Amino acid sequence: MPNPPQLFSRTFGAGSPVLILHGLFGFSDNWQTIAKGLAETHLVVTPDLRNHGRSPHLPTHTYPEMAEDLRVFMEEKWMFQAAVIGHSMGGKVAMQLALTYTDMVEKLVVVDMEPGQADDNHSGIIRALLGLDLSKMTARSEAEAYLADRIPDFGTRQFLLKNITREDDGSFSWKMNLPVLWEHFNDILAPVTGEPFEKPTLFVRGSRSDYVKDSEWEKTKMLFPNAELVTIEGAGHWVHADKPKELLEVLRGFLKD
Repeated sequence: MPNPPQLFSRTFGAGSPVLILHGLFGFSDNWQTIAKGLAETHLVVTPDLRNHGRSPHLPTHTYPEMAEDLRVFMEEKWMFQAAVIGHSMGGKVAMQLALTYTDMVEKLVVVDMEPGQADDNHSGIIRALLGLDLSKMTARSEAEAYLADRIPDFGTRQFLLKNITREDDGSFSWKMNLPVLWEHFNDILAPVTGEPFEKPTLFVRGSRSDYVKDSEWEKTKMLFPNAELVTIEGAGHWVHADKPKELLEVLRGFLKD
């Protein structure tokens, strides 16, 4: 396996360490509200995962690789054990880290994701983004207009548009490595595997999301036997954006126990 990348990250607060991992199309900024809330009592670190944000763009994108990225990242920061929180794809990275490097994960929180094979909720979004030719754009509003018909949900569209950055020469580019995310889309949907993780684990889901199904809970408990499930009313898949105060309260309670 090639040398893991140097991941970009942001750090907040001081205290026992907490690592927060963003989801697909996300980056460290997305979790700033939660990070600052937890930073009152913890050292909170929010890395950009490979092929996202300001971290390196690489040719592959699998959960074992991303778990290894984080092992190296944590050791370089002298963070030999942390509570790990992951959302969506980042939830799967967090689970893989816990299953592979159990000693490094003190407690695990997975936000709106299961360990098994995921449903395809995003291939239409990637196709729409790949169809957007940033080289011909002169203003962000052109991207908004192009995506309006293809991605009807306003919140999702605004979240995705944060991935467009303007270069020094005035041109636009993606913060994420779209071609590789598309090429490895099946790896993103793939299940995580390993020996059961028996430390305290919390799964948090939004009541308006179908990512964490009651019918799959017994399978989840086989890998995470010490897992609890909390549902946050009124939240969709982006729980941290929909109900930040409620999520923060749940996280504080779990991390304090």
